[in-house]
Amino acid sequence: MKLKNTEQTQAVLIGAGIMSATLAVILRKLNPNIKIIIYEKLDRISGESSDALNNAGTGHSGFCELNYTPEKEDGSIDIQKAVNTATSFELSREFWAYLTEQGFIKDPSEFIHPVPHMSLVTGEDDVRFLEKRWKALTQHPLFEGMKFSKDHEQMKEWIPLIMEDRDKDWVGAVTKMDLGTDVNYGALTRILIRNLLISNEVELHLAHEVKKLKRKEGKWRIKTKNLTTGEKIKVYADFVFIGAGGGAIQLLDKSGIPEGEGYGGFPVSGQWLICNNPDIINRHHAKVYGKAKIGAPPMSVPHLDSRVIGGKPSLLFGPFAGFSTKFLKNGSYWDLPLSIEWSNIKPMLSVGLHNIPLTKYLIEQVSQNKEDKMNTLREFFNEAKTEDWDEAVAGQRVQIIKKDEKEGGVLQFGTEIVSSQDGTIAALLGASPGASTAVKIMLDLIDQCFPENVNEWKSEIQKMIPSYKNPEVGGDYYKNSRKRTSELLKLNEF
Repeated sequence: MKLKNTEQTQAVLIGAGIMSATLAVILRKLNPNIKIIIYEKLDRISGESSDALNNAGTGHSGFCELNYTPEKEDGSIDIQKAVNTATSFELSREFWAYLTEQGFIKDPSEFIHPVPHMSLVTGEDDVRFLEKRWKALTQHPLFEGMKFSKDHEQMKEWIPLIMEDRDKDWVGAVTKMDLGTDVNYGALTRILIRNLLISNEVELHLAHEVKKLKRKEGKWRIKTKNLTTGEKIKVYADFVFIGAGGGAIQLLDKSGIPEGEGYGGFPVSGQWLICNNPDIINRHHAKVYGKAKIGAPPMSVPHLDSRVIGGKPSLLFGPFAGFSTKFLKNGSYWDLPLSIEWSNIKPMLSVGLHNIPLTKYLIEQVSQNKEDKMNTLREFFNEAKTEDWDEAVAGQRVQIIKKDEKEGGVLQFGTEIVSSQDGTIAALLGASPGASTAVKIMLDLIDQCFPENVNEWKSEIQKMIPSYKNPEVGGDYYKNSRKRTSELLKLNEF
């Protein structure tokens, strides 16, 4: 569609999470006259996937996520996903730095902090894999400065808590990237939406559920219900973005667009162990990622994770995967059953048949008690005591199920934008590493939905995000860009 620079143009964003917040800021910068309305089912901003405990809080850059760098049949390491993720996170850093420079973000330490990103493996085979991964990644300028060690004394210096009481014969290795970050996406979302509200750039309606979406007379008619008063409200929009996390599949179906047919969702829940002992919290400062078990979804890669939540240092371990028929943490157990239709039943059944290891893994995870989880933690931290750790529910993720000519249906991890042919409505489906790459995803959405505007907006976007469609991006560029964004975001990495 063509987004006109007039006061009549109206956009409705469904969901008050990091995606809607990012899109709202970008659209207002590109078109100051656009009227934006955000509807959120909960009575608070960023209460679902963007909330601190509902995601990993990692500034995903491909530094430590071993599942981003699979080993190919010939023994080489495929680094493309890690490179793509690192490139995408650079866009986020640039955008946040721009907003800080402009005074839109007052204090970046409210949402982002420097934390080394590390990968930990044990056993000779995985040590060989990690070393090959390190050598492959460090050939790319985005991973310059990554360190590798299998020396006990060096690892004791980097991860003293994990190396406590390790036998001298213990075989393991670590990579370390000091450029890593911890990001509270819930806090960032609240900062962005709060500042949009202060400057009267958006209209926000909390505790409002979108009940119906219909294309009518050249606009989208959205029917919502005020969950506090019961009042039903109708609004018309030129453009609709469905950024409702796991709830996006159901809303996409309600839109009736043919592009949304055949999609299903596979919900995966999660739990954390959270340390309650300040002495232990203070002895660990890193995000240490291990290897996922066979059949585990990407969101379940185990990590011992330094976080800043509510302005206080925290230490989390997990997440432990589970299964729930809810599509949202605050959703209904009927979400999955009610999502099954003739258009997606074949893909969903096919996925069930072709993902037996995943099903088995989730059954094992659901059956775990706290002590089982503590034993998993002890693979990272030998001396972990049960009384020092509390259980907490993490977020709900809905992985994408889509049609496939060969398999009938495939389970797709990651995120995907589904939009109508005319670009007037778009939905974001899927999960990790979504929040970290929100800026890249929203720029892709703009390319997809507003192709007639992209050329005229390019220079303005590059003022905010210099590496956007910039052919000069390379080694020196990233080095200088990271130094600049680190200074603006108070990361002090150099």
